[in-house]
Amino acid sequence: MMTTEQIKNKDIYTMDDLCEIMKYLRVGCPWDKEQTHESIRTCFIEEVYEVCDAIDKKDPELMCEELGDVLLQVVFHAQMAEEDGEFTLGDAVDGICRKLIIRHPHVFGDVKADTSGEVLYNWDKIKADTKGQKTVADTVRDVPKALPGLMRAQKTAKRAAKGDSYTLEDRELDFDSLGEELFKLCSAAQRAGIDAEEALTRYCDRFIADFE
Repeated sequence: MMTTEQIKNKDIYTMDDLCEIMKYLRVGCPWDKEQTHESIRTCFIEEVYEVCDAIDKKDPELMCEELGDVLLQVVFHAQMAEEDGEFTLGDAVDGICRKLIIRHPHVFGDVKADTSGEVLYNWDKIKADTKGQKTVADTVRDVPKALPGLMRAQKTAKRAAKGDSYTLEDRELDFDSLGEELFKLCSAAQRAGIDAEEALTRYCDRFIADFE
């Protein structure tokens, strides 16, 4: 393990250096020592949105900075997990590498996939097989509950639409009119004193239960 002086005086820092710095912070910084997975959960979400904002602004310098902040969150969580004897950052890296290899048999195996559509079809099938998802209901249930309400609703509807017994309402909408309709609903919710995000989240829960 490097000393603090050695860390301070480096010309260029690497991923290993970031891990070393985090270990020092968890020992020497009162704030960092107090944190848990739950206490910095919101920080992780905020940092991801800041990366998205940099992408929307087409600002590569800002994007580079914000990606570093997201990377810090990854290392932070991995360090806490290692301290608790759960897993290490190396385990997470090993896991994602194995997942990428398994889900890209057209690159690392003999499967043929000439289009993006074929790639996505194979990805979904392999994902379902590895996660033990035998029915469409299994994939619907697997949509993360922590997603923002609207994102969760759309992802849920997309997966549910793959079921033979479920059909989406046939309704003519374009991009702008959809945005207008959603805004009107949010405005109505505001006037009624209803939290639109919470209302949509609860409806997703009921929909998934009914779908199953």
